Amino acid sequence: MLVVMQAHAKEEAIRAVCDKIEALGYRAHSIPGAERTAIGITGNRGEIEPGTIEEMPGVQEVIRVTKPYKLVSRDMKAENTVVSFPGTDATFGGPGLAIVAGPCAIESREQAFAVAERVHRAGAQFFRGGAYKPRTSPYAFQGLGEEGLQIMADIRDQYGLKIVTEAIDNESLELVEEYADVIQIGARNMQNFSLLKRAGRSRKPVLLKRGMAATLEEFLMAAEYVMSEGNYNVILCERGVRTFADHTRNTLDLSLIPAVQRLSHLPIVVDPSHGTGKRNKVTPLSRAAVAVGADGLLIEVHCDPDKALSDGMQSLYPEQFDELMAQVRQIAPVVKRTVPGIGHRVAASVRGRG
Repeated sequence: MLVVMQAHAKEEAIRAVCDKIEALGYRAHSIPGAERTAIGITGNRGEIEPGTIEEMPGVQEVIRVTKPYKLVSRDMKAENTVVSFPGTDATFGGPGLAIVAGPCAIESREQAFAVAERVHRAGAQFFRGGAYKPRTSPYAFQGLGEEGLQIMADIRDQYGLKIVTEAIDNESLELVEEYADVIQIGARNMQNFSLLKRAGRSRKPVLLKRGMAATLEEFLMAAEYVMSEGNYNVILCERGVRTFADHTRNTLDLSLIPAVQRLSHLPIVVDPSHGTGKRNKVTPLSRAAVAVGADGLLIEVHCDPDKALSDGMQSLYPEQFDELMAQVRQIAPVVKRTVPGIGHRVAASVRGRG
């Protein structure tokens, strides 16, 4: 159920409605919009009687939401959500494309800083890297843990890049929350409901990757788990699904982008590295992702992919990332998006160090 407040409803009226909802045993989610505030009602105690609330001061109407997901829906918030970061113009969902780049895994300080310098120079605003790696094989490289998180924190201090990294369980999430700017929930954990709830209690934005066989509704319901705990800064990520195709690691489903944007106000980005698993497909699919309206890209970059400890086959060389960025800058204006230029990033870095 959704309570729509009047355009100029006072804060006291909004608070009174939230208090009433919670007194009835439900949870109230107040999300301000450009023109009015909407209050989502969640809980599993059954339907609430609309008349209990609709006569309260400041209430415009009470709407029954028939979709299984409520908080992620455009019924709750008509305008797009923009996830922003104080002190920077980097956003997810704003007019600028969010460019997230870095190695699949943090292998050493030297490796991570070498990549960070190149992606920063090319115009990336966010640095991605895995400190915890949920690998298919228990014998594969599992990540450096807190040491990797510290390396990424030092990269942020050096280059001003915001850090995006994955938490694989509740224990690792505690540390990721301490070091990172964005908590990533990977495809394998998209329906790890206890982890989603814990991420929902964090104050950090959450980047949620689509599961390897998840439907659109299942994907949005996973985001609903995060938002139902009070964290409304959720970023969706399409990273490919498992199909019968053998010419690519996964099948990148770019049709999901306009489908999500029709149903949800949340920003959605694309990971063509995991989505294809093949280096020669990353740039073409990046061009397509921008053209179809994605809010950003996650790109894996490594200075020596042949020696990478994780996903070297899909990692771009820095020179290839430079070319990808050049092509994205040409396409972005066609869909009314912008990409920070090289000079812009250097200036921002100098301001950050000053």
